[in-house]
Amino acid sequence: MRWFRKIVIAASAVIAVVGSFIGSGAAGGTPIQDAAGGALSASSTAIAPGGPAFGIWSVIYVGLIAFAVWQFLPRRTDQARHDRLAVPATLSLLLNAAWILSVQFGFLWASEPIIVALLGVLVWAFVVLRRTTPSGTVEAVITDGTFGLYLGWVCVATAANTAAVLTAAGFRGFGLGQDVWGVAVAAVAGLVGVLVAIGGRGRLSPVVSLGWGLAWVAVARLDGPLVSVPTAVAAIVAAAAAVVVTLVVRARAGWSAARSASAARVS
Repeated sequence: MRWFRKIVIAASAVIAVVGSFIGSGAAGGTPIQDAAGGALSASSTAIAPGGPAFGIWSVIYVGLIAFAVWQFLPRRTDQARHDRLAVPATLSLLLNAAWILSVQFGFLWASEPIIVALLGVLVWAFVVLRRTTPSGTVEAVITDGTFGLYLGWVCVATAANTAAVLTAAGFRGFGLGQDVWGVAVAAVAGLVGVLVAIGGRGRLSPVVSLGWGLAWVAVARLDGPLVSVPTAVAAIVAAAAAVVVTLVVRARAGWSAARSASAARVS
């Protein structure tokens, strides 16, 4: 059963990587930012990040491949942990490929439930990793680091995708304007980052990718065809808030651990 789990994850990783080549246009497909009539381009909505932001996918895919290979290595003590992670990890890889294909074939409306489901299974994976302990530094970097980056980026991607779908469907924001909606969505993204920081006990990887995405939202709103200074400022503030809370939570956890260790030595 465990070998079947490993093979399924490895196959799902291959599917996700192939999907990434299609999504980048390297395998003959249309680059994601140009697919679906450009609905996901940097100038499509006020919350769309600049094009270079998507370069983080390369790091995430390398991590996912490393994770798929890592699980096959012998004499590891984290097999039970990977057993619990298997279902959300596999679903995330398949949903990733499904999202790319939905956009490539112009089914933008279908991309929304897919990316929401992807976000849900990544939260599931994050909870599994938070409740279990990595076997060592390599396991922490490959597994926790990769899925943390994955979750943080998909938080931003879900916001951008939702805005793109609503805009393509003709939604005009109840007449409130792009600045109001841009600030509101950036604030929600920052709140999500704060909640992940607290729930994840200060784990760094989610806030790194979330902050990266919000930073590129700010860049795109300050330079380009869709300028929105309020949205840019809100994105920067949201990213900074998520980073600060993460560092504070992490520092407090370190102090608590140090006090516990000191008390144990005294007793």
